[in-house]
Amino acid sequence: MLGFVRDNGMSLGFGCAFLLALAGQAIAGCAEFNNQLAVDGLAQVGFLDYLTSSDFAVDVTENWQSEYLQFFLYIFATVWLLQRGSPESKEMDKAGPESDEDQRVGEHAAPDSPRWASAGGVRQALFSRSLGLLMAALFFFSWLAQSVAGVAAYNEQQLRQLQAPVDWGHYVSSADFWSRSLQNWQSELLAVASMAIFSVYLRQRGSPESKPVGAPHSTTGLEG
Repeated sequence: MLGFVRDNGMSLGFGCAFLLALAGQAIAGCAEFNNQLAVDGLAQVGFLDYLTSSDFAVDVTENWQSEYLQFFLYIFATVWLLQRGSPESKEMDKAGPESDEDQRVGEHAAPDSPRWASAGGVRQALFSRSLGLLMAALFFFSWLAQSVAGVAAYNEQQLRQLQAPVDWGHYVSSADFWSRSLQNWQSELLAVASMAIFSVYLRQRGSPESKPVGAPHSTTGLEG
């Protein structure tokens, strides 16, 4: 058991932190939701009812889709985009998908390489892009979930104000939807840009996201 925890410490640690943060969001969100209902003169809801509400769903999924958008763009964009001196970048002469030899695919695959790395054809093409494709799919489905939950939450608010509800098509083209989306997207993109440039000049000893403390500022693609 100790070996399993050590070998999976990153996923277990961040997974537990995620669950704690989600629980905290649910508790605080329920309190805020009931405060708003009290202001509107409406009956308050229980915790379980709030967990299954569109308001909670849209708050959660709008953050998920922005995170997966960040990873999707970062994974695909860094195939071609470089940043001299950053450990987040490939070396300056390696822009692009690189050669089969560099990527150890096809006839260059090692005995312990994943089976699809040496398979060739469609399987190799899919496997060689599987991480980015998964992030793109997770972004799309979380965006879709946000839009569905969002229109339900929006229409609930419309009915409270004695206004007509809207359909899904009108909602995804509304200011409310894009305001929710873009305020998350811009923060994620700013974080990536900040990490790329700050990691050129600043260090964090022992972190794989940082260059070694003594590495020159111009060293690119080297992690400590």
